[in-house]
Amino acid sequence: MIADSANILIVEDEAHLAQGLLFNLQAEGYRAKIAPDGNAALDLLLNSLDDAEYFDAVVLDVMLPGKDGFQVLSELREHERYVPVLMLTARARPEDVLRGFSAGADDYLAKPFDLSILLARLKNLLRRMQWNRREKPGRPPTAEPSELPFSFAGRTIDFSKLELITPEKTIHLTLMEADLLRYLVQNRDRIISRKELLEQVWRVREDTDTRAIDNFIVRLRRYIEDRPADPIYLQTVRGVGYRFLPGTA
Repeated sequence: MIADSANILIVEDEAHLAQGLLFNLQAEGYRAKIAPDGNAALDLLLNSLDDAEYFDAVVLDVMLPGKDGFQVLSELREHERYVPVLMLTARARPEDVLRGFSAGADDYLAKPFDLSILLARLKNLLRRMQWNRREKPGRPPTAEPSELPFSFAGRTIDFSKLELITPEKTIHLTLMEADLLRYLVQNRDRIISRKELLEQVWRVREDTDTRAIDNFIVRLRRYIEDRPADPIYLQTVRGVGYRFLPGTA
């Protein structure tokens, strides 16, 4: 993703911070616009279909007047808008980080932050989205296994399109959902601890066990299981973590 081709929405109610981000993003070659609260952000992201208002990524503050960042993100995903979202928050507890990811965030940055870190995170989100969405005709057989579609039990995870195709429907995945499914596929048939998932997928370097990660798994089960309450493929290993068993009949 070339910077000057990317349009970024900044959702931030602190005017000085919003203007500072706007100035620095534009200085980096991005196009950018500010939404001062959650309702304004949702209006732009859900109701405007004009190409001029198409956004390639969102920098979303959690603490907003009215609807907070978690609510904005949840509504965005409920309406099947999968623009990459980088959340900003003064609350850096692992529980809050995981709550953001459970709502559909793609990355998370605690305030105060270094501008260079924010720019690097944003660039990485745009690069990942470009990689996952770009057309790859004539892909050679030696392509990375992590980017090849993975099929099991009549379902196919297409990482290049960020899609999970089931017999009933096609589900669009967020970047974080795709990352978690990719890690499960790469480590299928073995027990994966919650701590490992926190560190390797969510990049949370904390020895913590929160309900948010379980809620995230529950959502994935709704995607891949015939009976999510009685999972066959994505099983819980009590007291440890999870195991992905795609070969289970």
